[in-house]
Amino acid sequence: MITRDALYNTHSNPMEPTIRLSRPGRHIQQSQEAIYDFLLEIAKKWPPEEVLLEFKRLFIYHVDSVSSDAMQSLYEIVFSNNEEEFRNTLKRCCYILVNNWDATRNYKPIQELIQAFSDTTISRNTSSPTLKRLRQWVDNFVKSKDFDELKLFASRYEDHERGPWTSRYTSYLLVPQYIDLSNPIEQREAARALSKQLKDRFKFDLAMYIARAQSNTPAERTPKNPTVLGDEVLRLIKAIVAKRGPFSYANLANIFVNQTKNLTYKEFKQSLQQYLIFSIENPEFVESLQVKLSERMDDLYSSYDGEIVTNALILRTCNRVIEYLTTENQVEPSQLFVLLLSQGNSVTLVIVLLKIILVCKHARTHLEACIARLIKYYQDYPEDECAWVVNFLEVFNVTFAIHAENVQYNLIRMEVDELQPAPIFDPDKYRIFSQLKSEPRFELFPEIVDSEQLLPMDDVAAS
Repeated sequence: MITRDALYNTHSNPMEPTIRLSRPGRHIQQSQEAIYDFLLEIAKKWPPEEVLLEFKRLFIYHVDSVSSDAMQSLYEIVFSNNEEEFRNTLKRCCYILVNNWDATRNYKPIQELIQAFSDTTISRNTSSPTLKRLRQWVDNFVKSKDFDELKLFASRYEDHERGPWTSRYTSYLLVPQYIDLSNPIEQREAARALSKQLKDRFKFDLAMYIARAQSNTPAERTPKNPTVLGDEVLRLIKAIVAKRGPFSYANLANIFVNQTKNLTYKEFKQSLQQYLIFSIENPEFVESLQVKLSERMDDLYSSYDGEIVTNALILRTCNRVIEYLTTENQVEPSQLFVLLLSQGNSVTLVIVLLKIILVCKHARTHLEACIARLIKYYQDYPEDECAWVVNFLEVFNVTFAIHAENVQYNLIRMEVDELQPAPIFDPDKYRIFSQLKSEPRFELFPEIVDSEQLLPMDDVAAS
């Protein structure tokens, strides 16, 4: 056991800890579990500020922890000279705290946890080789992708008008974290929970804005528009909601699913292409989509062409089509994405993506992961230099909020003249009403389905 007296070496800096290992043979995993158990226990019992201080004593100050076992365990990990295991330990500890504080709605400590890594102690010089290694590893963590992902959990505090434009889309940036099976379970759970919270907040803010923006409420009392589309968002929503009746997107998807159940895979691929372009009025878009999709899909999984299509094949195919339309190499935007948006077809492209999800709901997680990759690709561009991408993201956000499982939008025509023939749809003559769905309905978009659980093992990496 490490006593407080044993922490100091009188032959060196008195503020530098010296560790004597009493269990040199203990496995590194046991050391990690000891730290996890300690933090989990105090997170459930102590006030957040005391838990945060204890975290700092372990990973930032490296001295005076109330748990000699946790302190010794940390140094056992450092002595193993395995930076990857140290980073995994630090990352999981962070998410243990994030999860516990989020569960009790203590959001401020999450922000303070992230701010703790700005402590100057991390960069302070030391004569202790062990302490130098530990501080270097913490500093490396701060400069890593792992810390960038952790910082997303402070997004709820950011002023999105002053912060980076990508902060408006944090709910999508979190998706790669919770579908990555190599991440700690605490990280995946935290990312999933925050993503859902942000999506729910957007849906609520959008519904409140729509309700007040169409009323006589004074401008200063109207809720803030949660989009950057301005008043145009009302016309967009009306146009999307107006697609009702037998030719609604949901009905067309149901018809397509029923008609393709017993087709061969080759026939299914051909039918899918026709379904995606059906009712699209822009001939230039249709031609571009037809040509590019045919080039990709004719040879897609061709070894299955003669077999009856299965749910697994449908999921794999929809995932690939999503990639053709967004990012094929998981990093850069696809040629088809750039081509379609350069023609000013944000709404049409979003509708095509929606039609895919209505056919295969389990592909939504993969779609959102691809959206996250697009955001990360453009994040270093000034917003005005990639305005066409921002417009696409805003339309995507609004469209999928409208088709969420617990909010229903309806159009009511405010002026009806029975003597006149049915006019061409005029958004200005309609008002939008939103309401929570009171009865359980088929969930077109579940919160999260890990698509890799539904795929044959040879396709997991590709998805």
